[in-house]
Amino acid sequence: MPLHSSLGDEIIIVYLLEDLWESLENASGKPIAAVMNTWTKQMGFPLIYVEAEQVEDDRLLRLSQKKFCAGGSYVGEDCPQWMVPITISTSEDPNQAKLKILMDKPEMNVVLKNVKPDQWVKLNLGTVGFYRTQYSSAMLESLLPGIRDLSLPPVDRLGLQNDLFSLARAGIISTVEVLKVMEAFVNEPNYTVWSDLSCNLGILSTLLSHTDFYEEIQEFVKDVFSPIGERLGWDPKPGEGHLDALLRGLVLGKLGKAGHKATLEEARRRFKDHVEGKQILSADLRSPVYLTVLKHGDGTTLDIMLKLHKQADMQEEKNRIERVLGATLLPDLIQKVLTFALSEEVRPQDTVSVIGGVAGGSKHGRKAAWKFIKDNWEELYNRYQGGFLISRLIKLSVEGFAVDKMAGEVKAFFESHPAPSAERTIQQCCENILLNAAWLKRDAESIHQYLLQRKASPPTV
Repeated sequence: MPLHSSLGDEIIIVYLLEDLWESLENASGKPIAAVMNTWTKQMGFPLIYVEAEQVEDDRLLRLSQKKFCAGGSYVGEDCPQWMVPITISTSEDPNQAKLKILMDKPEMNVVLKNVKPDQWVKLNLGTVGFYRTQYSSAMLESLLPGIRDLSLPPVDRLGLQNDLFSLARAGIISTVEVLKVMEAFVNEPNYTVWSDLSCNLGILSTLLSHTDFYEEIQEFVKDVFSPIGERLGWDPKPGEGHLDALLRGLVLGKLGKAGHKATLEEARRRFKDHVEGKQILSADLRSPVYLTVLKHGDGTTLDIMLKLHKQADMQEEKNRIERVLGATLLPDLIQKVLTFALSEEVRPQDTVSVIGGVAGGSKHGRKAAWKFIKDNWEELYNRYQGGFLISRLIKLSVEGFAVDKMAGEVKAFFESHPAPSAERTIQQCCENILLNAAWLKRDAESIHQYLLQRKASPPTV
């Protein structure tokens, strides 16, 4: 049976879907076909904007929808519309939908009965709806206590922060709004929530590495992660589960990388004991400790890490070390790591992780990794050719750039050095570089001012 889809196959699938919608509609009595056609016959997904007004004992919500675009607002003539099933919850019962509606028009008003002025209202209960939500400033502000006191369920806390980050990246809201919400996660215990927040803060840190106030965002990272770091400590507590161990590694790695003084000192002490054989590090702590000592270490630290790599019996340990080598900051050491990536000490399939780690480790590392790829392109391409690793190598190496001209440079290089299997990746990377550049131009100054303001009057937890 051929792997590609023919026109006949597509027609059959359409008929099967229509039969399915009809059967579901007959069974449920709901307009399934009409709803699903708005999702299967047009690309993309909606952004729902919501604002609220207290009317005596009720809450009036004004909803509007438009197409969400990663590059900002939709600019086409006819804006697509969706029929969007929307669930609405309140702080009265955060785990139950107070109201379920079908938004079948561009704008609509909804009245929530018996909602007190001090209660928060949230759309997309459980973050199961396939849409982004943009709240008015007042509604967003009212949700912050629900994050702090954990009354907002974990998946809703995650979804709220994730939506805001995507909106900021697209230029729909200011990144400062996201930073204010991130500060509310001081009591967060959930690993999955922290993982997403950490990933987004990492993207923002990479973006701001192009500025002269990179250290200020590291101070922000330390402020956000310090409370959970202090609660978790370095050693497991009785009754802890697997996710607690993962969270400890994530938090300590984040604090160590940001230069948190107590974390750095403890990481160096434990690393020394580990190397000397006095107290071997548990597997959960090795990555954050290795990362921390390398980021703030020197040539001796790198030599010790390379020696540990050579001595490691388990491939898992070798991979663990390879992934963090790029954290080193000194130019000559970065070059040493890149040379190591192509040596016989590293399996060909793991070379990509080492180079990608260098590109993601620092601004200088990003430039050095890109130059290294260009200088060694023939060898790298011959290694990976049509496989997925060539796409991964390109993505990891160039996606962190945030200067318009770099998009042109990347595009020009691959026009003269074709990589057919990675064409889509190259196109996406160039688009992302331009989006990063626009994001930086748009928000850098306001982020800087906000971070300076925090420094002058630190928030009270």
